[in-house]
Amino acid sequence: MAIIIYARKSVEKENSISCETQLMYCRSMIRPDEKDEKVIEIVDNGFSGGNTDRDGFQKLMHLIRRGRVSKVIVYRVDRLSRSLIDFVNCLNEFKEHNVKFVSSQETFDTSTPYGEMVVKLLMVFAEFERTSIIERVTQAYEHRSEMGFYMGGRRPYGFELVPAMINNIKSKKLSPVVGEAEQIQYIYEVYAQENVTLRRLQSILIAEGRQTLDGSEWTTSKLSALLKNPIYVRADSNVYDYFDAHGVNIISDVSAFTGEYGAQLYGRSKHSQTIADWSDMKLVVMSHSGIVGSELWLRCQRKLEQNKQIGNSCSNSTSWLAGKLICAKCGHKMTTVKSVINKSNEIRRYFSCTGKQHKKNCKGPKVTIYAEDIENMVYECIAAKFSELKSEIRTSKNHSDEINGLKLRIKAVEKSEAGLLDNILSGGFNADLVALANQKATALKRERLELYEKIEELKNDAPDIKYVTDLSRSWQNADFKRRKQVASIMIDRIIIGEDGSAKIIWNI
Repeated sequence: MAIIIYARKSVEKENSISCETQLMYCRSMIRPDEKDEKVIEIVDNGFSGGNTDRDGFQKLMHLIRRGRVSKVIVYRVDRLSRSLIDFVNCLNEFKEHNVKFVSSQETFDTSTPYGEMVVKLLMVFAEFERTSIIERVTQAYEHRSEMGFYMGGRRPYGFELVPAMINNIKSKKLSPVVGEAEQIQYIYEVYAQENVTLRRLQSILIAEGRQTLDGSEWTTSKLSALLKNPIYVRADSNVYDYFDAHGVNIISDVSAFTGEYGAQLYGRSKHSQTIADWSDMKLVVMSHSGIVGSELWLRCQRKLEQNKQIGNSCSNSTSWLAGKLICAKCGHKMTTVKSVINKSNEIRRYFSCTGKQHKKNCKGPKVTIYAEDIENMVYECIAAKFSELKSEIRTSKNHSDEINGLKLRIKAVEKSEAGLLDNILSGGFNADLVALANQKATALKRERLELYEKIEELKNDAPDIKYVTDLSRSWQNADFKRRKQVASIMIDRIIIGEDGSAKIIWNI
């Protein structure tokens, strides 16, 4: 049988008493009649007492369960555990194996019922102290997050941590790293394209040799997390509306969404079977400059939320119109198929309805839609479009900042209107004050409508024509890749009728 002296130094308090000092106090508790017994010293240096997942503690319990221990001595009871449940379980095992427990500082042992009772009482207070510390740390975390401090630990890709003063407190903030920020912009731009899935984006990045921060290759999960992170967006009124519509608790005032700074989302979303509940999530506008414009970021969010894998019809490389043709009968996309059509083994491409191939719910057009024929027709239509427009390349007056400012003013007016309504409904005003409140509400409504009118005026502001060029010449020499790019920009979809007729829905 042996006497175990156990010491633990917590990682939570760097200035706590050392393990060697604890052992010295514990040795003094060995009685004269125990001098000849074997003494084993076990140390857990740098471990929290919040759980029992400690090498030294597990070794101690292993020796007890094998019946090799007669007594356990610690400096204080919280060195063994700070959890009341864990400690009571230890006491039960000690009692089961006839092991006495002694604390050098509390001057009692479990050889008496009184000592056992006092130990339990002390552990109640130890547990209370532990939960209080956790609560204070949690509150401090939330408070610092709401003040705009970056609380994410390791820096996110695209940024570096630099010293900064935030609310007169020395801290660190994120600052874009030029090369990495360019790659972030590139990732968003590529994914925003119609035919690019997460897996396709991953393949593109790997093929181009672009790596993550730690040098490993990109995965779809890493890319998804990066694309969803609002820390990259230049948060403006549209971003405010997006998170507000999702039920996020927006901590920062609406006036902070100027379209310049990134944002931080923290908390934990709750998921049901098909939807995510963001009501416990919080959003704060940070002090660092964003990387990605809100329009591009929101476009990626909408695409991620659809959570659909784009089929082969979109990534098909056999036609530059892939993904554009829609069957008028069933609404499904049409994909190209190769087929031998005569005795000379001539292979021709034709479009077939995916509703006919996979869904089995559509017979498709009654005539064969040969890819070459539809491509030639669309090619001529695009050329005519270019000639008609003369490809007037315009540079619009940039009113985005002014429009965003007007939207923020509208948000502020709407908040004021909501506050007035709440006060009136709660009976907080007498008759005279209600009359004044109604006047104020009318003025706010008028102001809100005027702001909307100003936004529409700015949107309709005619652009200044800087130069005109005839792009039809370039279109005549366009290769497969360029034709696909132009078709993607100019054409929304091509509806194929049952009789083989084609109707082009233009984007411009």
